Amino acid sequence: MATLDWSQCSAVESIPGKRSGEWVFKDTRTPVSVVFDNLEVGATISEIMEWFHLSQEQVVAVIEFAARSLDGPAAPPSAPAVDAHTLR
Repeated sequence: MATLDWSQCSAVESIPGKRSGEWVFKDTRTPVSVVFDNLEVGATISEIMEWFHLSQEQVVAVIEFAARSLDGPAAPPSAPAVDAHTLR
């Protein structure tokens, strides 16, 4: 799986010395990974917000960022097939 460039997500920060530089929600010590770890085991966004004192905007921002980041680049349009016998 590709590594996400969290520096491009405005909802998070990484500060040396704060949780060993781990990516956390801005102005918190809550790692971004708690969202994905808890969703993976069946937690809802509402539960994650309650358990970790996060806003819906914060949680949605990291989920949307991850989703956009994992989208591959658009495939180039395919060229029409050419039959070599018709070329002269």
